[in-house]
Amino acid sequence: MGKSKTRIFRKGINDQITKITRESAIVKASSHLNNGLTSDAKSLITMFGLSAEELLEAGTNYEAIVSIKNIFEG
Repeated sequence: MGKSKTRIFRKGINDQITKITRESAIVKASSHLNNGLTSDAKSLITMFGLSAEELLEAGTNYEAIVSIKNIFEG
């Protein structure tokens, strides 16, 4: 194996992508919405296709859900 492939493999070992489950995505999105970080929450909601009901069950404020209702309609 050449030097370039060795460097690429070593970089891949050190820069592993973290895995996130649907349940942890719901909890994180709920916490982001409650703290006012809507852009971070929107990315998780669209990536996992989360529903408003799931987020409300996780403890998200109703007002936060209403403020981004355009994501859920559609």
